[in-house]
Amino acid sequence: MKSFLSFFSSVKLAIFLLIFITVASILGTLIPQQRSPGEYLDRYGDIANFLIRLEFTKLYQSWWFISLLFLFAVNILVCTLTRLSPKLRKAFQPKFETEKKKLLSLKTTASFKKNQNLEKTIPDVQKMLSSKHFRLKTDQNENTAFLLARKRVLGLFGSDIVHLGLLIIIIGGIISGLGGFRTSLNISEGETIPVPQADFKLRLDKFVTEYHPNGSVRDWKSTLTVLEDGSDVLSKTIEVNHPLSYKGSVFYQSSYGWDWKNPTVEIWAKKTNDPDFLKKFELGVGEKAQLVEENIEIAVINFVPDFIIGENNEIATRSLDPNNPAAYIEGWQEGKKVFSSWIFAKFPDFGRMHSDIETDLSFEFKDLKAAQYSGIQMAQDPGVNFIWVGCTLLMLGLFVAFFWPTREIKIILEESQNKTDVTAGGIAAKNREDFQSEFDNIMKSLRR
Repeated sequence: MKSFLSFFSSVKLAIFLLIFITVASILGTLIPQQRSPGEYLDRYGDIANFLIRLEFTKLYQSWWFISLLFLFAVNILVCTLTRLSPKLRKAFQPKFETEKKKLLSLKTTASFKKNQNLEKTIPDVQKMLSSKHFRLKTDQNENTAFLLARKRVLGLFGSDIVHLGLLIIIIGGIISGLGGFRTSLNISEGETIPVPQADFKLRLDKFVTEYHPNGSVRDWKSTLTVLEDGSDVLSKTIEVNHPLSYKGSVFYQSSYGWDWKNPTVEIWAKKTNDPDFLKKFELGVGEKAQLVEENIEIAVINFVPDFIIGENNEIATRSLDPNNPAAYIEGWQEGKKVFSSWIFAKFPDFGRMHSDIETDLSFEFKDLKAAQYSGIQMAQDPGVNFIWVGCTLLMLGLFVAFFWPTREIKIILEESQNKTDVTAGGIAAKNREDFQSEFDNIMKSLRR
């Protein structure tokens, strides 16, 4: 048992665990958490599988990180309990000092004689110390009295309050690691989706992207509504650093993107030999429009936001951003396909029409319309309240430890020939110069 207590109350163990937890937390900050394996492969290449196997990609839920937190919690608990008993005895069972030599060996001392007997001196000393907010205990025999004056006794437990705060923070971290949940939600305007691991739904009423004058994104704002049993319960407009919280789930604004399910493509039809000829169409994928003059029906067959020719000459999209939007169109005449072509919004001269008939028609990809979706980061963190309570206790403990130190004044009063010898000594854990000044003022007043 002694070896167990000795090991877990070790300061070296605490330092060792703190270093490992700090390094791990830094890695958890640098490495994006709980993303798809494909994202890690794109970002980190060959080492992605190594990071996934060691659970660096879900670090705060990993068995080894939770084990470190558990060991640190045991270390703090044992360390606190082994040091708490002497502090409790000192706080609730203080001892009087009965030897003058021990009092005079303290750094803060005073001794003098009062020209009055013990019976009159004791009330004077008690009144003076009480006026300075000291709490007193007195013991007395026939010719001698012993006084113990203390204030700010809570300062004895400043470090223990800090330890308690740390312990609660760690417990909150363990609870969050075991029961926490994070995921990303992409919602389009008007869409309602069920919230994972919750009994309510979420609807995006409105999404707005605000831009700086130079065109860069300034802010994203999403108006979200919580629904339960088909009824609206709560609505809030969220933005970066201003989330929506409901029933333990927190929704953060994290990103935006385009919903390519139903894009609308604006196409201009022109004739090389007729500059005045211009027909404009807005078509979705799969929709058709009629060029009556030419008896040709055109249709948008396919669309990709970021055109690229991949392996085996397959058409693909490099990303979901409209960096190189392209549409594949076909022309039909009397039920027969007569031409087809890829047309590009940013490279109008790049497309090449494959035609089975002679025509001076050309087509331009002029504009693109697509609904934006809001990227919402959802988090369920059951330990967050523990962490807030722990942080509060931690700050309180630091305040008590540094700004509310215990002060003690021990006094021996000894009557001789109807006069009283006063011997006093003071102890302060911190702010000794300030205590020395207070002690000197008290002794000066008692001398009078």
